[in-house]
Amino acid sequence: MSLSRRNFVIATSVAAGGSMVLSACSSGGGGGGTGGSGSAGTAKYSAVTIGTADDSTGPAPEITGSRKGGTIHAIGPDDFSHLDPQRIYYSWNSTVGNLYIRCLTGYKIAPGGGMKLVGDLATDTGTMSDGGRTWTFTLKDGLKWEDGSELTVDDVRHGIERGFASFTTEGATYLQSALTGTNDFRSVYKGPYGGKHLSSVVTDAAKKTITFHLKTARPDLNWTLAMHSYGAVPVKHDTKEKYDKDPFSCGPYRVKQHSVDKSLTLVRNTHWDPATDAIRNACPDSFVFEFGPEGLQATDRLIADSGDDQYAVMAYSGVPAERIQKVLGTADLKARTVDGLLTGLYYYAINCKRIKDVKVRQALNHAWPLEQIRRIYGGPSAGEYATTILSPDIAGRVKFDVYGKLAKPQGDTAKAKALLKEAGKLGQKIVYTYPQGANDAYDKTKVVIANALKEAGFDPVVKPVESTSYYDQVQQIDNQFDVMWFGWSPDWPTGYTLIQPLFDGTTIANGANNVSQLNVSWVNTAIKKNAVITDATRANASWAALDRRIMAEEAPIIPETYQRRYYLYGSKVGGGEFDPLFSAFILYKLYAKA
Repeated sequence: MSLSRRNFVIATSVAAGGSMVLSACSSGGGGGGTGGSGSAGTAKYSAVTIGTADDSTGPAPEITGSRKGGTIHAIGPDDFSHLDPQRIYYSWNSTVGNLYIRCLTGYKIAPGGGMKLVGDLATDTGTMSDGGRTWTFTLKDGLKWEDGSELTVDDVRHGIERGFASFTTEGATYLQSALTGTNDFRSVYKGPYGGKHLSSVVTDAAKKTITFHLKTARPDLNWTLAMHSYGAVPVKHDTKEKYDKDPFSCGPYRVKQHSVDKSLTLVRNTHWDPATDAIRNACPDSFVFEFGPEGLQATDRLIADSGDDQYAVMAYSGVPAERIQKVLGTADLKARTVDGLLTGLYYYAINCKRIKDVKVRQALNHAWPLEQIRRIYGGPSAGEYATTILSPDIAGRVKFDVYGKLAKPQGDTAKAKALLKEAGKLGQKIVYTYPQGANDAYDKTKVVIANALKEAGFDPVVKPVESTSYYDQVQQIDNQFDVMWFGWSPDWPTGYTLIQPLFDGTTIANGANNVSQLNVSWVNTAIKKNAVITDATRANASWAALDRRIMAEEAPIIPETYQRRYYLYGSKVGGGEFDPLFSAFILYKLYAKA
């Protein structure tokens, strides 16, 4: 995929514009509390940290004002493409996966968006040894499946091994490659269905431990294992390909009914014990998803706020440009929104194979008209100006502004022209492309981009590519584009997941994500070195330093925006919070008011 499948989506709103089971919720009557406030997802993120064993101990913190019972309705344009954990990568699938899938680790999200990695099925975030080549996790007591059977380390191992099967090609592959030492991991192991287990994954039923012996050191494996692609699956209830339609739950809810492309209903899993879960609350009795309505239709229904829509939320499709000013300009509607910055970065990749002179790439950064572009997107409500590779929710990220874009977001064409003259490149031809048809805004931004480039002394040529083939074309190493609209979102919030895929010169190939085709020895060496630093604090600082150095010395991209999305919810929904990881509502924190 051209874009990280876990989180990244092209924002449709960007254009001009029992008692044990219930104990995690407040028992207070009346369903007080305000839910979201219009600022639940903020521009500032708390530091992303790694939690302790105490942080990993359930139950999850009580939600102020919440009540038990009722049904939350979710309105979205599309059904979930997959429910099988090992086939989940897209954020939309992961959003619902949080309700029934559990992994060894997961994210505890504080109000306002701060994230802490904690043990989910595991008692903590694991023990690393041998320089990141060995990891051991211990399961919590009291873990059960929806039929009341015990969840064991064999079930965790089974979920890992299923990722090697021929029918689970949609999921993440980080762990498979690390366990086998090759990206061609299916040539080494073909999954658990032949009766064989991976020798590199060792379980001890008595001690309730699972140990990974990696061929490739991964000091950040505890982050990787929070991905739903590595969720547990019961050995006794694995129906292989059919599991995608009827997955077994170890979370607070289970699938009751699924009418493909129409609706999905989840109800309580009565065998889920909140004492084992530091992450999830479970206030509603059920969740009902309705598929089909696009963003505009869903927004108008929630504005009307009648019937079951009073208990509804927008599921992944945000408030569109046509309604954003009405929603934000009407006090009672704004009070029924959550908003947040999408994880990851929207940017323009500069083809370093074609634009070899760093001064020309730096001139492009100075000239780029971020203010005019954002105005077309809808102004400040559309997001924040980006100046770094690492997005605000990345652990250790340090804010900087090498090209003065915050002071002059409209662009400094005079400075750009001076750099071009210094390089002897006045009149440099620049072929710019973007995905035509993906969003009307991109057709409008091409004009302000071309005008700024002309003023800076460039000769701009705009060559849009039809959106359905766009990524196939820009990911060709012999493409004829100089600057390409692009975006990336990390698979977990550390620097590795943004910098390595985009700037590791050893990964350059047709279909690869280093669209800038940056291949610089010091960058490649630094990525390789940083990837095996075992101390998390030192690793985070190293990635942040590399971020700044790449932008200052190589300028392989033009950062654009950390885009913002707004979601509307009904008047009888409480607990609305923006998920900084999946850019949606945190479903397990919602409750239905009385």
